[in-house]
Amino acid sequence: MIDPVIILLIGICIVVGGIIGLKLHPFLALLLAALTVAFLTPALAIQQVGVAKGMDTAAALALSKKSVAERVTLEFGNTCAKIGILISMAAIIGKCLLESGAAEKIIRSILQLIGIEKSPIAFLIGSFLLGIPVFFDTVIFLMMPLAKAMTLKIGKNYLFFVMCIMAGAAMANSLVPPAPGPLFLIGEMHIPIGLMMSTGFMVGLFTITAGYLYAKWANKKLTIPLRDGVDVKIEELQIIANKENDKLPSLLLSVLPIAIPIVFICLDAAFSTLSKEDPKLIIPKNIISLFHFLGDKNIAITIGGLLALLVITKYKKNTNETLSQFVQNALMSGGGIILITAAGGAFGGMIQQTGISAELAAMTASYQMALIPLAFLIAAIIRTAQGSATVALITASGIVSGMAAGGHLGYNPVYIGLAIGCGSKILMWMNDPGFWIVCKLSNLTEKEAMKTLSPLLVVMGVTGLVVIMIAAKLFPLL
Repeated sequence: MIDPVIILLIGICIVVGGIIGLKLHPFLALLLAALTVAFLTPALAIQQVGVAKGMDTAAALALSKKSVAERVTLEFGNTCAKIGILISMAAIIGKCLLESGAAEKIIRSILQLIGIEKSPIAFLIGSFLLGIPVFFDTVIFLMMPLAKAMTLKIGKNYLFFVMCIMAGAAMANSLVPPAPGPLFLIGEMHIPIGLMMSTGFMVGLFTITAGYLYAKWANKKLTIPLRDGVDVKIEELQIIANKENDKLPSLLLSVLPIAIPIVFICLDAAFSTLSKEDPKLIIPKNIISLFHFLGDKNIAITIGGLLALLVITKYKKNTNETLSQFVQNALMSGGGIILITAAGGAFGGMIQQTGISAELAAMTASYQMALIPLAFLIAAIIRTAQGSATVALITASGIVSGMAAGGHLGYNPVYIGLAIGCGSKILMWMNDPGFWIVCKLSNLTEKEAMKTLSPLLVVMGVTGLVVIMIAAKLFPLL
């Protein structure tokens, strides 16, 4: 029986060697790695992982008997189910915002309000606030067109804007409920949601500040230009940037495709949280059901896409391109992202089936160290090994919650939860579907992303750990 760590290393070699060494397309490299890892994983390990995830014995056994191709295809399809509609509609929204001039209008309004020098801070704080109720990838989809428009407007700092968006969205997603990872964590560790939200928000401010400073430094060291994308060319954006203000959409109309999905998602999260916290709260069930429907990320982003199409229909009349052709071109750019992201999901899923999470947990359990850095370390190792921050949060909280409950900590368990959240950010690389979403939407190469975005998360995660340990000492919250 091959050790899961060995299988992991083989998978890493195939992905990194294939993409960087052999210059393979990421889709092919990830798919080959997924097939290889699936082939090397014993049936017993697959069955054990299935049971650990909550499957009954029969279902776990059935999964272990599936062929290599069936298991890879299943994980590929599961990832497509999660992100397929989201990426497709986000591609439409992004192209509409850029080509209608809506993104240009938003950028002009931001510059008028806060000025050029503070614009990266606006991206940082904006993505952090959006990342609390909205999924990480949704924030990236909605904010990246604005980063491109802003860069074209001021002629510099494209990497700075991308890193600020990444910094804000990533940390909110792992520290502040109602993001799914923190929601599971507080249930597992019996942490009050209000306490996790307030402390997560405070720690998040420290981490994104560190991320901002690192992004500012990295932007000076490495210049990455705004490049042509599959969805829109720089020349087309330049024409829009030179338009007079009265030929652009109004600010209200410009922000609607972004704001409406966020409002619906936030309302759904708020109603769900309130009804769980206070079952006696009088909210009509039909209202809750309505916003639960509208607040589904796929439904919300689809509504945003339809609104974006209304904007493009009104403000892009000087072209022979029909609306159908416009949507087709937008979907072509989204399709490539879906394939690469789904292949990354299949690779990460196959790594999970090796039992690597349990193996790494066993390796770290015997270390005699303080519980806060131990929780951080477990989450960081699991995240780096299998790619998903949410899986790292869930696995680490399951391991550490028993330790936290069994002793007298001297501080509130919320600090352990926050340490797990910060650890789950380390390290983002090619086995993470989010890595490919950011790469392809920003047009950064894999090397550029590994040199900038991955260290960014390490800086923020470690900063969070230091802040948490100091806070636990000074403010134990007992």
